[in-house]
Formats: sequence, structure tokens, C-alpha cells
Amino acid sequence: MSTRELVVLGTASQTPTRHRNHNGYLLRWDGAGLLFDPGEGTQRQMTMAGVAVADVNHILISHFHGDHCLGVPGVIQRISLDRVPHPVYAHFPASGAEYFARLRHASSYHETGTVIAQPVREPGVIAEGGFGRIEAHPLDHPVQAYGYRLVEPDGRRMRPDLLAAHGLTGPRVGELRSKGSVRVGGRTVSVEEVSEPRPGQRFAFVMDTRLCDGVFTLAAGADLLVIESTFLDEDARLAHDFGHLTAGEAGRVARECGVRRLVLTHFSQRYTGPADFGAQARRHFDGEIVVAEDLLRVPVPPRRRTVDAPPSRR
Repeated sequence: MSTRELVVLGTASQTPTRHRNHNGYLLRWDGAGLLFDPGEGTQRQMTMAGVAVADVNHILISHFHGDHCLGVPGVIQRISLDRVPHPVYAHFPASGAEYFARLRHASSYHETGTVIAQPVREPGVIAEGGFGRIEAHPLDHPVQAYGYRLVEPDGRRMRPDLLAAHGLTGPRVGELRSKGSVRVGGRTVSVEEVSEPRPGQRFAFVMDTRLCDGVFTLAAGADLLVIESTFLDEDARLAHDFGHLTAGEAGRVARECGVRRLVLTHFSQRYTGPADFGAQARRHFDGEIVVAEDLLRVPVPPRRRTVDAPPSRR
């Protein structure tokens, strides 16, 4: 059975606290594992969460501030230590290629794993596979930053009742899937006649940024949106000055983009009441809100039943 869930490895921003590790998020998407922004301590948090480095196929770094990348050396060295048999692709802003090279070889180790650096040089699709496609879109932060979006293509779901009505069973169904149509009882039956649209799912990851077009592009129609809410609304000026979002802004994004499940994270150490973040996001968004905690698992919502039109900011 396929698994689609977010494993939260850390939720602090610049400074870890007694209860919050630096950033780190593993998205399990069927057989693929996407590790986002592994901050300091990520390797240990993975152990605590019961996930292995062999689960990782892609490492995606939004930008090169320490709380988003200082866990890279440990993760990459662990890939070699555990002799992970598959290649791991690393995506990061091209302007930080020198930082990635330093992190990758931060200390001496016996390199047996295969880590393939794929710097992001422009917006658009950066990877494709059985999961669909991964897109990168620019954010607005003091250093170059990208957010990431996983998009599963729309498909079709076979209807058992319609298949039976057309006398299609067993291998003939597989033939129909592969060819698009088959001859049955002297007539041609198409896939469209015995199936219904199956909407693809979408995941979005938005870290350190002010509100900008990239935020809305990434979040549009997301089934699960992971978004920074470093500051509470009363500190909106600080948020803007340092290139961050507030909890209220995160809620507004979720509302305008038709998000289904909103995950708030990347909290400043200045605050002690995490419930306040959820309350402020709730002023703008009446969907499901998760105020992230370390080691929490957040499932991707069940698939939508219909293919909806893309949400509009208007």
C-alpha cells in the first residue's frame, strides 16, 4: 500500500530550542523520499522518527542559511556509511553551489554513495519520475531562495461497473489501459467510456520568504502546503525586514490558493505559545491547520474526487 505523508524532523527557525530542532522535513510519496532543508541535527532526528537515510531519493535545499542546510554533511556521509544503493539527487540554488560543495565535503569520510548535485538555475521543472514532476520557483529572501512543488499528473480511475457493463475483465482491462481503446462485441470501447477523471495530488514547500508571486505559484491547489510562519502578526514589520512570513500571511496564502491541509512551521524562538500561530492563521483560512511539532507525521489528504479548476488570486 502506498504511503504519502510528511515526517516533520524539525520546526525551529534560526535557533533550536529544548523542544524544537532545526528544520528538516521528509516527504514520503509512494516509493520516493524527498528530504527538504536538513538543518543541524537532522541525522539524529531521522533516527528518532524511525526513518532511514536509504528512504531519501532527493535532497532539496531552499537556501543556504544554516538552519536549512547544516545537516547536509551528516546526511550525505550517512548515505555512504549505509551504502545506499540508489543515487540521491541534491537540488539547491545555483548561487550556493560553493556552499553545497563545502558541506558535502565538510570532513574526511569514505565516499561510497552516489550524490548527484543538480543546481537550480531557473524556475521550472527540475526533476521528473514516477511521482510526477518537481518544480522550483523563486522566493523573496535576503539570499537566493527557491520553494518546491511536487505535481502528480491527472489520470483516470477505472469504474468497475462500467467495465462490467461493457464486458471487460482481466487482461482486457490492462490492454485497454495501455492502448486507450479495445474492440469488444463488434464495437470499440475507449478508456473515457469506462473511467472517470482522477485528479493528481500536489505538495508545496515554502520556506523563508516575504509574500511574492512565487509563494502563490507554489501553493496553488496544494493538497498539503508546508509553509514558514516565523513571526506572529504583531511582528509583521520584523517579518518583512528579515524576509519572512507571519502566521496570518500563511493563512491568507492557504485561503487564496485553495489549499486543503496547511502545515505551519519554522517558528522563531521568541515565542512560547505555538497555539497562537494556528489561531492567527485561522482568521484567514477555515480549512485544516496543523501547527507542526518535531517528529509529527502529517498524512497527505485523500485524493480529491474531481479535477478542480486551478485557484485564482483574483
